[in-house]
Amino acid sequence: MGGGARELAGYLAALGGWVAALAAAVLPQWRQSSYAGDAIITAVGLHEGLWMSCAAQSTGQVQCRLHDSLLSLDVHIQTSRALMVISLLLGFFGIIVSVVGMKCTKVGEEDPVTKSRIAVAGGVLFILSGLCTLAAVSLYATQVTYEFFRETTVPINARYEFGSALFVGWGAASLSMLGGSLLCCSCPAKERRGQQYHRQSQPSTAREYV
Repeated sequence: MGGGARELAGYLAALGGWVAALAAAVLPQWRQSSYAGDAIITAVGLHEGLWMSCAAQSTGQVQCRLHDSLLSLDVHIQTSRALMVISLLLGFFGIIVSVVGMKCTKVGEEDPVTKSRIAVAGGVLFILSGLCTLAAVSLYATQVTYEFFRETTVPINARYEFGSALFVGWGAASLSMLGGSLLCCSCPAKERRGQQYHRQSQPSTAREYV
């Protein structure tokens, strides 16, 4: 795979990861009601996210309510919120920087070495964005796992388990880090420096005739 194709593949993967991270941050299915146990309750399904909690009835009606207070939320929800916001911001800047540094675009610098360095900077931003998404989703999943298995009088079918947004977040983190890694690996700076040095070291034809 050539350098330009590698950059394009990395950019598309990272862009898909950023869109998936945005969807994961908005979705309310970070945790959902568990249907494990003997007495299975299917009349109402509860699921909660970073911004709201929803109740889905068997008739198809869904009622959602935003979290009332920021300070009254649990620490892991506040931390996951902050990490997802940081992840989206880093990914947004990574999208802009990568467009400037990619070979297939004519934006910004025309020097290939400079453009490759800008592309690497965009790849680093995507990797950091993926790490923030991974940290937010993993932290939330750890808390859900702890609350599910801890000893309590709450029946199993009244507890929560992983929601679909967590899996979307893990996929988003993987795509962002994969795309950022491809962008970082597409910098042939040493080869181009060697070519430039070889051209500069050759004597000009005008000097040979003097």
